[in-house]
Amino acid sequence: MTTLLAYAAAALAEIAGCFAFWAWLRLGRSPLWLLPGLGSLVLFAVLLTRVESEAAGRAFAAYGGVYIAASLLWLWAAEGQRPDRWDLGGSALCLLGTAVILLGPRVR
Repeated sequence: MTTLLAYAAAALAEIAGCFAFWAWLRLGRSPLWLLPGLGSLVLFAVLLTRVESEAAGRAFAAYGGVYIAASLLWLWAAEGQRPDRWDLGGSALCLLGTAVILLGPRVR
């Protein structure tokens, strides 16, 4: 599994899991929403461990940019709110940070 695919799948799983809690607590949905939400959060954790990295902290830091971009896609696709130019600019900066973390030369 490539790093980008693992990050994308992890982001989708994390956002879906967190949204289940949002739906329950903020939108008044049934507590049954928590069951798939918890499953999604477990899947998120498993997928994030599949990222090729020698250090968990570096893998998690790089994932942050992907999570931000995926959250804005969720905002648009699931919540019907189009990201504005500030959302997109901030996301681009975060993805640049992700690239620097993942692709930067490492001294071993």
